[in-house]
Amino acid sequence: MQTVTSKLTRKYQATIPEPVRKLLHLKSGDEIAFDIENNDVHLRKARPVDLAFAQSIEGTLTEWTTRADEEAYRDL
Repeated sequence: MQTVTSKLTRKYQATIPEPVRKLLHLKSGDEIAFDIENNDVHLRKARPVDLAFAQSIEGTLTEWTTRADEEAYRDL
């Protein structure tokens, strides 16, 4: 098993290391999915069904979409 790491920025962003990008055939603009099971998280390239599902529920996730909410949660 190979282990690679990446450091989080203040905005909780991380660069996907080259070995992972190559393994998943990722390129700039690709979307990724995080599968969460118990205490494990698996990263994979998003499939069309993942994107379709996200688009189908996008309009229902309007709970915190005000300007005040954006300001309050900007640094999370």
